[in-house]
Amino acid sequence: MIKIAVLVSGNGSNLQALIDANLSGQIVGVLSNKADAYALERAQKANIATAVISHKDFPTREVFDEAMHQQLLAWQVDVVILAGFMRILTPTFVNQWQGKMLNIHPSLLPAYKGVNTHQRVLNTGDRLHGCTVHFVTAELDSGQSIAQSAISVKEHDTAASLADRVHTLEHFIYPQVAEWLCNGQLTWKNGQAYFRDQILKHPIRFANW
Repeated sequence: MIKIAVLVSGNGSNLQALIDANLSGQIVGVLSNKADAYALERAQKANIATAVISHKDFPTREVFDEAMHQQLLAWQVDVVILAGFMRILTPTFVNQWQGKMLNIHPSLLPAYKGVNTHQRVLNTGDRLHGCTVHFVTAELDSGQSIAQSAISVKEHDTAASLADRVHTLEHFIYPQVAEWLCNGQLTWKNGQAYFRDQILKHPIRFANW
């Protein structure tokens, strides 16, 4: 069985969606850089091991990332899932988990990399918004996109209302992509994503497009 670790920093709603999905893989550990992250309580209620490694306790990003890497090795994980983990990872760490680490981003990548995506969409006047699950690479929000889900931006939307609606999409598509990685439908070979043994040329779009 595939062993999964989830990295978190905050509330952990995507972690909860992964727990509730009953994946064919097993979430064996939840790691947070913040001791007060509510996601840790979610893990404990589900009898999942937790660890807190504060970035403030380390002199550099590299040393912090190495401490996380050692914890992941101790848990013997196969797959790493970022679920609201608010630290930029070093290239060394990312390369150690290349093709085995997923992230979800609240925009339709490659548009709106980085933060404050909902307000930026409103500022630009785009009529379509959503979220993207992608493999993690050293360049922020630039790994190959695997799946996307979209909503229409409504006239009276605010950044908060968009965030709520996009969260609903995230909670649906993230467990689905995680399951594909667990059951072998999604693979990574030679720097390229494959879905059901075919090169994944474009992100899989869920039915609400």
